[in-house]
Amino acid sequence: MSRPSLVFAAPRRALPPSHLADLDPAARRATVRELGLPAFRADQLSRHWFARLEADPDRMSDLPAGERGRLREALLPQLLTEVRSVETDAGTTRKTLWRLHDGSLVESVLMRYPARVTVCISSQAGCGMACPFCATGQGGLTRNLSTAEIVAQVQASARAAADGLLTGAPARLSNVVFMGMGEPLANYARVVAALRRLIDPPPAGLGLSRRSITVSTVGVVPAIDKLAAEDLDVTLAVSLHAPDDELRDTLVPVNTRWKVREVLAAADGYAARTGRRYSVEYAMIREVNDQPERADLLADLLAPRRAHVNLIPLNRTPGSAWDASPKRVEREFVRRLEARGVPVTVRDTRGSDINGACGQLAASG
Repeated sequence: MSRPSLVFAAPRRALPPSHLADLDPAARRATVRELGLPAFRADQLSRHWFARLEADPDRMSDLPAGERGRLREALLPQLLTEVRSVETDAGTTRKTLWRLHDGSLVESVLMRYPARVTVCISSQAGCGMACPFCATGQGGLTRNLSTAEIVAQVQASARAAADGLLTGAPARLSNVVFMGMGEPLANYARVVAALRRLIDPPPAGLGLSRRSITVSTVGVVPAIDKLAAEDLDVTLAVSLHAPDDELRDTLVPVNTRWKVREVLAAADGYAARTGRRYSVEYAMIREVNDQPERADLLADLLAPRRAHVNLIPLNRTPGSAWDASPKRVEREFVRRLEARGVPVTVRDTRGSDINGACGQLAASG
């Protein structure tokens, strides 16, 4: 079988115009001063966008009406245009297709649970990691997203939750997972800047808890090591999907560069540096990676580690011959992990009927 080609460097495309979410507070003030306006106008804009979740300067009554157009152009250009939103799970799951300034398409998924509201966001348009069971990976990589394009998905989702667009009373967005389109650590600098905007308190950022933010990676080892040194302490999730190199080389082609034990060693280093347990994502694929012996091998690998396994029933993608493991096989896999003391959870497959679940995002127009 020929190996899928990996793409780490995104195709050269023009990034969108600068937005206040691309900038730290000092740079925002400098931009406003260049317009000949007092620096505090930048703080007003930031407070509206990050704290009040308002994106339209025309609704920012404390800004001079005559200057709103210039401020919009300099710091609040429209980055995301909603193409459509679809709902499922009795209105508690909402998938949105966004068009970017250059016509690229990305998706995000907003989900309401009893005790939290989570948004799954994209960090790239497409993905270059070429995992054969993932619809995003099969579409290839279009480009990296800017910092502000990443953060804007969260801001728009927070506004949607606050406006009551999910079933139930208006709610506050509490959790963010970088598990949408793209490999976050292949867009490292912009993702790290986005994390800072999410964590920093208003008006600098959205003020989310770092413990409620998860960054998922297929195992870009040098970037995991760098992230450990960033003092961000977000949750790390490693998409493993196979405990042995022979199978993982096929399921997760980045494994041809960094093998299973190298990836887990990097995750161990992250856990040691941050004091945070990491997650191991494992898609259960019928008669591919769900055998009892692979459960035992996974348990052998993880029993001594500070890791938690998230088993993901495979979500079907168009044209794929692979399917989810039967429930009895899934239960036996769980039993074998738990018997070795490995904590394990079977993920709730939210949004699968609207192609909004893990591995299904394809951003088709």
